[in-house]
Amino acid sequence: MKVILLGAPGAGKGTIAKLLSDYDGSVQISTGDILRKSVKEGADLGKKAKAYMDSGDLVPDSLIMDIMENRIQEPDCERGFLLDGFPRTVPQAEALKKLLEKLGITLDYAINLEVPREVILDRLTTRRTCSNSECQAIYNIKSDPPTDDGKCKKCDSPVIQRDDETEEAILNRLEIYNEKTFPLIGFYEKEGLLKNILSLNSKETVEEIKKNLQTGM
Repeated sequence: MKVILLGAPGAGKGTIAKLLSDYDGSVQISTGDILRKSVKEGADLGKKAKAYMDSGDLVPDSLIMDIMENRIQEPDCERGFLLDGFPRTVPQAEALKKLLEKLGITLDYAINLEVPREVILDRLTTRRTCSNSECQAIYNIKSDPPTDDGKCKKCDSPVIQRDDETEEAILNRLEIYNEKTFPLIGFYEKEGLLKNILSLNSKETVEEIKKNLQTGM
């Protein structure tokens, strides 16, 4: 499958992408992941991106698109890919459309994960992340807690609440999403690629997506 996953912060895009990847081998791709990979490998594009990241600036869309072009042409994407959190803006969506046309790649769908605001707030304020940068396992203090003494079950490092997952930070992220990213829903609806799915349970959401993909939505 070749799918874009849309949704507000906390909608579960990363979780859904991982479950779908396990289903058919499609590769989960996020902007953050490919930027970090490119920087780590020390390629020319990675060095350019690192210069922006080190100075605290946003990486320009043109550079992100160059890195994305390289990424989706790698052999592991031949079975398909799931774009997790990308594109984030309509200009990025327009650039992605041109890139895919250039490469002869056709998207299957843009799936918008619909989650009520109160559910998003609850999910993110109760989320905890392993402090070990090599692990980064995610927990939820209600549904999937770490150990009783606040340690990661995988590597025994302390788990933390990220700065961007306090209630104040989350509300700010949602405002930015509504301003910058929500318009993507209208963009992909006009493209005839949009599918809205109520996403309250990740496993049920994945089953719904799989069923709709199999029947052509």
